[in-house]
Amino acid sequence: MIYKATKEDATRLAQMAILMWDENTVEGLAEEFEEILASDESAIYIYMIENQPIGFAQCQLRHDYVEGTDSSPVGYLEGIFIRDGYRKQGYARELLARCEEWAKEMGCTEFASDCELTNTGSLAFHLNMGFEEANRIICFTKRL
Repeated sequence: MIYKATKEDATRLAQMAILMWDENTVEGLAEEFEEILASDESAIYIYMIENQPIGFAQCQLRHDYVEGTDSSPVGYLEGIFIRDGYRKQGYARELLARCEEWAKEMGCTEFASDCELTNTGSLAFHLNMGFEEANRIICFTKRL
């Protein structure tokens, strides 16, 4: 079962997200999810099997320029996660489809995403889901 998360799901989401974004804390992620879930321009969907959360997908509207697109706003997949043991069974595809439906309901005609250059698993997922690579970049920073 897939359902749209509410603020009450912030900790549940954070407990999964920490497995993907491990440079954070569960508490910090829960606070971020509470803010995201309060926005009308974002949605998070949770996949449940036998009353256990096995994954989630976070999407939102982006009004700034999104690589490879020519409309605004653009629906954007901010993160998608499926627990080990449940991967490669179509659950992420179902979550992505729910995010794409949400973006269409929000008036979007394009949907986008990104991944790190070194994340070959994410790259393969995106290509398998029908995304087309739009660009590759390397970002730089310099202390002044």
